[in-house]
Amino acid sequence: MTITGVIIQTLGGLGLFILGMKMMTDGLQMSAGDKIKKILSAVSSNRVLGCATGAGVTAIIQSSSATTVMIISFVGAGLMNIQQAVSVILGANIGTTVTAQMIAFQLTSAALPAIAIGVLLKFFSKRRRYRYIGEIILGFGLLFYGMTVMKHGLGPIRHDPAFVDFFTQFTGDTMGSRLLCVATGAILTIMVQSSSATVGLTMTLAMQGLLTFPAAMALVLGENIGTTITAQLATIGSNNTNTHRTANAHTMFNVIGVCIMFMIFPYFITFVELASSALGAGPLTEVVNGDAVNISRYIANGHTAFNVVSAVIFLIFLPWLVKLATLVSPEEAHEEQDLLQLPKFDNRYLDNPIAAITHVRSEIVRMAETSLVTLNNTIEAFEKKDTKTLHKWHRYEQHLDAMQHGIIIHLTQIFQGEVNPAEAKELSGMMRMTNNVERVGDSVENIALIFEDIIEDRISFSEKALSDIKTISQESVAFLILVKDAIQRKPDHFWRDAQIKENNIDIMREEMRDDHIHRLQKGICSDDAGLKFSDILSNFEKIGDYCYNIAQAVEGIKY
Repeated sequence: MTITGVIIQTLGGLGLFILGMKMMTDGLQMSAGDKIKKILSAVSSNRVLGCATGAGVTAIIQSSSATTVMIISFVGAGLMNIQQAVSVILGANIGTTVTAQMIAFQLTSAALPAIAIGVLLKFFSKRRRYRYIGEIILGFGLLFYGMTVMKHGLGPIRHDPAFVDFFTQFTGDTMGSRLLCVATGAILTIMVQSSSATVGLTMTLAMQGLLTFPAAMALVLGENIGTTITAQLATIGSNNTNTHRTANAHTMFNVIGVCIMFMIFPYFITFVELASSALGAGPLTEVVNGDAVNISRYIANGHTAFNVVSAVIFLIFLPWLVKLATLVSPEEAHEEQDLLQLPKFDNRYLDNPIAAITHVRSEIVRMAETSLVTLNNTIEAFEKKDTKTLHKWHRYEQHLDAMQHGIIIHLTQIFQGEVNPAEAKELSGMMRMTNNVERVGDSVENIALIFEDIIEDRISFSEKALSDIKTISQESVAFLILVKDAIQRKPDHFWRDAQIKENNIDIMREEMRDDHIHRLQKGICSDDAGLKFSDILSNFEKIGDYCYNIAQAVEGIKY
């Protein structure tokens, strides 16, 4: 086989491997996405439980990158603090080694049957659940078939003097050779953005006798550094300090862990060899039909051992790691987001519906915060008769319209991708929330215009009318705060509280309107004041209706 043929077949096999990994991850996320989100959202402050959660979730979805992107989005949305996030990512590093362990079993004979079964289920099944299962099985088959293709592609070069001379640079016996292996592993993983894929390639090279076990383990250490690029890419464009701190902590504990292991590398290699042999991995040097049949088991065990040891060390020193990440966080990442900043959506999230939905949800919360600020400013300006502040409504209203437009477009893009039924309902609910938050802004605009007319035309109100406006405005503000907070994290008894707020505002409007009619009949209020007062009540009542619509979406009653 020519050099070109070797490269094409090896890269083709790697491509099949990555495609299989992607299909497995997508299928697993589609079938268990809602449960995964609930599990991650419920992570406690206990760092050990957080680590176990991260390991379990990553073992299920077979992708530490997917877990990491979800965690970054949760931090950005305020659903997790940094310490919780870092403990979960430590667990994700352990969970991703399950893929290497699975590869080490060399289930290549099951590849084609799995592809056949997977295709039948994915493309010919009428039930959605079976299609997801088919995607998982198909991905499994493609993964192992890709390993077979890589193995056949690399087979002819193991006796080629030129290639043998090239791979002798990657012996792992000297400090320089180990550094070369670590750097190569990191660069390859950054390029491929999948540590599982580069670990699979490393195993294949080792099985063909092109890499020694120490060289393979040094490459794996580098691959653990390279995988941190996913978290860094997920923070691009984010103004949230905590997302940057989480990504930096991920990079730091992988780099520091590799440095520690690098210093005790010979002892680490000896430990992995002894432990693997004790676990029945077979002789490391055993060769069958030209293949080192047991070395992949040793590599997988070394990969697992490194991540477990690193996780244990950094779980102990987790608070200090978080403090260090805080110190090195970029200064340009501000803690408080500018309310008048338009949403920034990263299309990289579209491949991860849980992360994409969480990111959009945080922008809807920010939109609700903008409408709340506008409402509070309008009420305060009326009480102080400050027309300059009142005029700000126009700027905020335009911004709310722009936010609504951007959020709805991105929600539509997520809808057009692969989402399961639960995620589809959630997306519909988020569209309802977004539209109703914008309608709150419209009502605030109406109220601000009425207040401007009252101040400019010097229309006077009775003390009772002013007291009523203050009462219903406070209840409207409280309702908006309730639903805004619930969009991010729904509190206990939320639906009951929302119904009470809605009923209170409706009752207030009726009672205040009746009192107003009595004042008109007694000549206490002027006709102009009466008309303005009635319009104000109507708009506050509409704000209550829109908040109630948001509450229905949060509760899952209407989408």
